[in-house]
Amino acid sequence: MAARDDLAARAVYSIVGDRYVFLATGAETAGACFIFEAYVPSGNGSPPHVHHREDELFYVVEGEFEFTVAGATMRLTAGGSLLGRRDVPHRFRNVGPDAGKLIIAVTPAGLDDYFMEVGAKLEGPDSPPIPPTPEDVARLREAAPRYGLEILDHA
Repeated sequence: MAARDDLAARAVYSIVGDRYVFLATGAETAGACFIFEAYVPSGNGSPPHVHHREDELFYVVEGEFEFTVAGATMRLTAGGSLLGRRDVPHRFRNVGPDAGKLIIAVTPAGLDDYFMEVGAKLEGPDSPPIPPTPEDVARLREAAPRYGLEILDHA
């Protein structure tokens, strides 16, 4: 197995206004997991959603994030982590004044394929994320069921 440590060579996508840098994909882990860095501008984050196929582990690298999981809300700062289990509604939002970063591990892999389908490919890990259009949101919602995801109107 070849090691890969060149961050600049990683796939980078803009998803709903955030920048996701793929660190380890399903192709590289035999489907075991997908790990990515999420750069999240202030006020941004994921829509409320449910994963039916995978669990997610969130680790806050920098910033302050509000997570809502099964209706309970909590705030985490750098060094904080949270496990989001499959079949449990959740969302996250950057509530700090500056952009924040998360490392998110998803097991098993598969969410990486969803992001490649619905995201806008960026040139590199320093590229700014692209604000989402209504068409982007519609594409995200339309593709979600194929990946065992439900995008909710509330968490």
